[in-house]
Amino acid sequence: MMRAALLCLFAVLAAACAKPGAHPEANVVLTYGSLYPPSHPFSRADIIWIKWVETESAGRLKIKPYWSGGLISSDESMAELRHGLVDIGLITPIYARGGAQVIRVQSGFYGGTRSYGEQLQVYHCMVEAFPEFARETEGLKILAVQGGNLPGVVTRERRVRTLEDFKGLRLRAPQELTGLLADIGADPVNMAMQDVYSALAKGVIDGVVAPADTLQSLHFTEVSRHFTTVRFPRGAYPSRAISLKAWDRLPADIQQLLERSIPIWEKAMETEVTKAQEVGFEFGRKAKRPTDFVDFAPESQTQLDELYNKEALIAARNVKLGETTAEPIFNFAQATIANLRLGAPNPCPTGGAK
Repeated sequence: MMRAALLCLFAVLAAACAKPGAHPEANVVLTYGSLYPPSHPFSRADIIWIKWVETESAGRLKIKPYWSGGLISSDESMAELRHGLVDIGLITPIYARGGAQVIRVQSGFYGGTRSYGEQLQVYHCMVEAFPEFARETEGLKILAVQGGNLPGVVTRERRVRTLEDFKGLRLRAPQELTGLLADIGADPVNMAMQDVYSALAKGVIDGVVAPADTLQSLHFTEVSRHFTTVRFPRGAYPSRAISLKAWDRLPADIQQLLERSIPIWEKAMETEVTKAQEVGFEFGRKAKRPTDFVDFAPESQTQLDELYNKEALIAARNVKLGETTAEPIFNFAQATIANLRLGAPNPCPTGGAK
């Protein structure tokens, strides 16, 4: 309660400072809130976007960032943005407590994708075909979709080489993987990533499903010993947005500028996240206590891939959408991925629900 009151007070003060004309060389000043510090790969991409829109606006637009969760949280980010705590924000619908069931479940439909860019293609195809995505982001104008590096497993003590080695491990994992991990004997926990370091340090969890960039960006080399190169598919989701209230107040040319900035922001995130993965591997090799990189057995990877899609289909069937379920969305995603494997110029299948 106290945190909410403080956030509201901070938001009022920030809004007062961000009124059009408050910055001497800008007509429009917008606040931006992120969970992460400026040094994080996500924030480095945000800074690239900020510089681009400010330059392209010829000084008419200024973005005032608030980093490290000062104005926005992980599980309430969309509600906070809708209520005006910030104008633009990093949103995490996959951690939302409610109102984003399709966006959460679809993040597990990406079995077979091989790159960050493919994740974005699949998501954009689904958004065009299924109106449920727009309904769950009502009140927001999406400014960027985010994918991610394929995660492996960071562990404190146990080397994970086969499916058998997962048994009994208490692992932080994204929601879309919890069913799969439980099926192979692990004990999955869904917690915000910023809480993982302390949980590892205290032994509350045995490990975390995460990409190699976290070895540096979240300092996991300090609280873990091993990184297993198992490949868990990764899904895309809307990750940067402006509230429609703030959007509707903007002049038409600034709206057009922000529309043009969408691919700029998405490309900046792809570049920074991909770069961070390689940096993470190198950092782990050269750390004071070097990370032990463990190869996952190929036969176990094949089994895991099969189990992943079976679990995703079950999850899709459990999401009720009126008289149907999310199964058509799962099938559509898999058809899109199949088209990507065939090299189709436009991978979006025909016949999606409009």
